Amino acid sequence: MRRIPFALLLVLSILTSGAGRLVAQGVEEHPAVVMGGLPFTLTLAGAPDESSWFEVRTADGSLLRSGAVDANQSLAVADLIVESRADLPLEVRVGAATEAVEPHYAPAWYSIVPPLVAILLALIFREVLAALFAGVWLGALAVAGFNPLAATWRTVDTFIVPALADDSGQTQIVVFSLLLGGMVGIIARNGGTLGIVEAVSPVATTPRRGKLATWLAGLTIFFDDYANTLIVGTTMRPITDRLRISREKLAYLVDSTAAPVAAIVPISTWVGYEISLIDQGLQLAAEQHASTNPELAASLTSSSAFAVFLSTIPYLFYPLLALVFVALVSYTNRDLGEMATAERRAATGGGLTRPGSTPVTDTTDTLLQPVEGAPRRWWNAALPVLTVVLTVLIGLYVSGSAATGPGAPLMDVLGQADPYATLLWGSLAGCLVAMALSLGQRILTLQETLSSLVAGMKAMMTAMLVLVFAWSLGAITGEIGTADFLARTLGDAIPFELIPVLVFATAAAMAFATGTSFATMAILIPLVIPLTITLGGSVGFDGGSAEVILLGATGSVLAGAIFGDHCSPISDTTVLSSTASGCDHIDHVRTQLPYALLVGVVGMVLGNIGTAYGLPPWLALSLGVAVLWAVLRFRGTSVEAEAPGQG
Repeated sequence: MRRIPFALLLVLSILTSGAGRLVAQGVEEHPAVVMGGLPFTLTLAGAPDESSWFEVRTADGSLLRSGAVDANQSLAVADLIVESRADLPLEVRVGAATEAVEPHYAPAWYSIVPPLVAILLALIFREVLAALFAGVWLGALAVAGFNPLAATWRTVDTFIVPALADDSGQTQIVVFSLLLGGMVGIIARNGGTLGIVEAVSPVATTPRRGKLATWLAGLTIFFDDYANTLIVGTTMRPITDRLRISREKLAYLVDSTAAPVAAIVPISTWVGYEISLIDQGLQLAAEQHASTNPELAASLTSSSAFAVFLSTIPYLFYPLLALVFVALVSYTNRDLGEMATAERRAATGGGLTRPGSTPVTDTTDTLLQPVEGAPRRWWNAALPVLTVVLTVLIGLYVSGSAATGPGAPLMDVLGQADPYATLLWGSLAGCLVAMALSLGQRILTLQETLSSLVAGMKAMMTAMLVLVFAWSLGAITGEIGTADFLARTLGDAIPFELIPVLVFATAAAMAFATGTSFATMAILIPLVIPLTITLGGSVGFDGGSAEVILLGATGSVLAGAIFGDHCSPISDTTVLSSTASGCDHIDHVRTQLPYALLVGVVGMVLGNIGTAYGLPPWLALSLGVAVLWAVLRFRGTSVEAEAPGQG
């Protein structure tokens, strides 16, 4: 018998598999699990030659949705809801084809269980990896139909591995973090880090000055929160160590200046994303009122999303007050709660980290110490860091310009830029410059340089595991509808004047439970803008009180997402702050939480509620600053290091 060549078999296999997809008709994709009362989506495939009528019915024959699906096309049928297990299996008819679809079922309340358990375990036992794995497994348990063994396999193959293979930038963030860690390893080995310490020492002579210098550095790296966190944390850590500032305090300083400044400054990787969501919300509101109020619809359609964003900045009470509070804490040298305990421990020689803690970055590796006789030249550290910053800024402009074309406004350029690619370019360029400086001055051999690079990357591995588990938990919460459950639970019966504060609370709860501010904004902004316009009597940007509520509600989504992100132990920026600072992750969460809660409550009471009832934003912010200062002055504890020159 003649053998068919393997290549021909491969081609025939591809062709026949493609043909099979062309003639497929019926259900193309359905969720592994549906949550009672929460929306889900079915993807249907049309017949190969003609349009088909489809129907989706419950087990008892009740019609959920019907319509037409075009020939050779896929149709996503969204917002389907089943109320109980008895509604399954679904009967789906597309043309002449009928199919029974029976995904697993779980009650809606279970959607909050995985993130809640993960957060509670992390806070109680201070073991973040085990807590995150438990949360992912509990989510996979629902996806696997509450089969424990199948849930274990789904934890790995469906959620943990794909966390590094999606298209939302996770892989780029890991590579960026590893490259930046490698750069830090090289500049530590060639003496550049100690050079920075010696250069800054004449200025940062006290803990107060060291903290203020860290705050100013955080304001300077305004273009991206990831870059801000890693660059500021790794650069300032040797300086704050020398001044006996606790790692918990450094992590707080880094975390509370990263996202707030990136979310506010109009030139950042955040703002383009925020503007696109605001524009989506405006267009949805316009469509909603096109038939009943054409004048309002036209006004909303023509409104500039960028102008709306700029108008919301005075209403971003949490990020604005958080930035001010960091400065107040640094200047007054006063602290609250567990942070005061940590600062007292560090100042009195008890250690920069809590005894028994497990920092997510290993800074004790001998390969991260300067080689014998290495010169302490500050530019060996400053030039690689500056290279990262400039490369990212230039990369943002270049990649954005390529997408928008010549002559586009700067905001449009930044909105179309590829932040993940530019972060990779910047970290790689920083590594190359650090290597060139080390080899060019003959401080390190090639082998020593590469060993330092690997040691710097190795120091980041625990943090990378935490990130992957956190992203996996985020994927789980999306699969089981955690955000939808919270939005529906917290979003009913909203009085008009209380919309901003309730939106803030909803956004905070969603970001806290899911660990992501971006997903929270993506879900809520397109919902909040049309809802607020409708509840306000179909009034848009008319300059009256309704506009204040609309701007306040829109700003509350952004502010609440950052607040919840700051409080959550499963947030990637919280993990990166612990990483860059060399701090135990749960210690960072526990010490930062009271500060975030204090600023959040002041922002809610004076900002969200106050402005809704007529208080001007500038006065609300001023009163908020005064309250925060008073709390520090009368409730804070002052801790001064007796010998700050000894690290």
